[in-house]
Amino acid sequence: MSTTERPRILVVGGGYVGLYAARRILKKMRYGEATVTVVDPRSYMTYQPFLPEAAAGSISPRHVVVPLRRVLPKAEVLTGRVTTIDQDRKVATVQPLVGEAYELPFDYLVIALGAVSRTFPIPGLAENGIGMKGIEEAIGLRNHVLEQLDKADSTTDEEIRRKALTFVFVGGGFAGAETIGEVEDMARDAAKYYPNVKREDMRFILVDAADKILPEVGPKLGQWGLEHLQKRGVEVYLGTSMDSCVDGHVVLKNGLEVDSSTIVWTAGVKPNPALARFGLPLGPRGHVDTAATLQVQGTDYIWAAGDNAQVPDLAVGEGAWCPPNAQHALRQAKVLGDNVISGMRGFPQREYKHANKGAVAGLGLHKGVAMIVFGKTKIKLKGRLAWYMHRGYHGMAMPTFNRKIRVFADWTLGMFLKREVVSLGAIENPREEFYEAAAPVSAAAAKKAENTAEKAKAS
Repeated sequence: MSTTERPRILVVGGGYVGLYAARRILKKMRYGEATVTVVDPRSYMTYQPFLPEAAAGSISPRHVVVPLRRVLPKAEVLTGRVTTIDQDRKVATVQPLVGEAYELPFDYLVIALGAVSRTFPIPGLAENGIGMKGIEEAIGLRNHVLEQLDKADSTTDEEIRRKALTFVFVGGGFAGAETIGEVEDMARDAAKYYPNVKREDMRFILVDAADKILPEVGPKLGQWGLEHLQKRGVEVYLGTSMDSCVDGHVVLKNGLEVDSSTIVWTAGVKPNPALARFGLPLGPRGHVDTAATLQVQGTDYIWAAGDNAQVPDLAVGEGAWCPPNAQHALRQAKVLGDNVISGMRGFPQREYKHANKGAVAGLGLHKGVAMIVFGKTKIKLKGRLAWYMHRGYHGMAMPTFNRKIRVFADWTLGMFLKREVVSLGAIENPREEFYEAAAPVSAAAAKKAENTAEKAKAS
């Protein structure tokens, strides 16, 4: 017996997998065959590979996100969080942004919560760190960096100036290397407009516990990326980690200590911790344990994919798992969508198998590394050509034709117009100025102002 008039397919998470799986299901589904419900605390999906370029101002932040209600007009989109799942009753508890939580029955379930930043109990990290998992953080980082240049250009205090112009990035994978490459590029351009700030005054530091950066593109290209960043003046410390950053005082395990107003944390990701409340079988690192069909182990009505799933990598062999990247997420979402329809109609499930096609990374304008796989042949590129491959691949992978056009338009305009270097730091507290203007004046302040006015009148 169905829990609703029509079977409900509940998609928990509206990220890359959630969006593409829901689109696939709606495309394959007959009219009125089922209700597709997508629940996510944000009403949009973020294309995370473009966050470094959004932080550098190469792409408009609005063009990096895809509004769920616009691209899923036939789905029910709920803005909130699924807090618990009762598998026996097939009921999920939804906590909306405002109001009381309520129960939502379902017949088929898709787990697509993605991942969150992997952090450690480092003193000061929660108070001072900036992540790079969402568009809000990318915008905040851009405004913050430009605001530091404003401070450094305007102050005569050398200690404040030095702290403002020191930028520490922790994590040397794709997110960390791409972000420091893009932000350093932006800061270098912005310095041209500050009479008291030069690139030589800035200090960019990249820290990683591993002995290399960009492991996804292989050791040779990773080494090239390392040397390239060092030639641009980036200090790279490998085989070390951050011990503390209380009040912006960064202490590394190798003994280095610096004061920094900008600490960017990109040291990996972990599955969304909400998974622990769903009663699903989890792998050793907290991922949902799935079969190659993307069905959750031990179930025939729950599927999972993407960063929150432990999916066997059949193209590699036994014991291998698919890495958490956009390349796999897109393809898994399509197979998942097809399997949900097959499961609903009683047809066999299809296994997911995809051979790695390579990896691309941008390190700023006209700079990048790329490893392209054709069969057993690996083509390694670096510099401008790799940067074109990076933009071409991710530009085409961006969901919806509308967003593809907007992203390519941003890039085209960037060829002819200079990069914007305006800091909108006040956007994080937009009501502060109005509050100061509208807040009632204290009695003491009013009395002081009255006395001052009387003295001035008397004189």
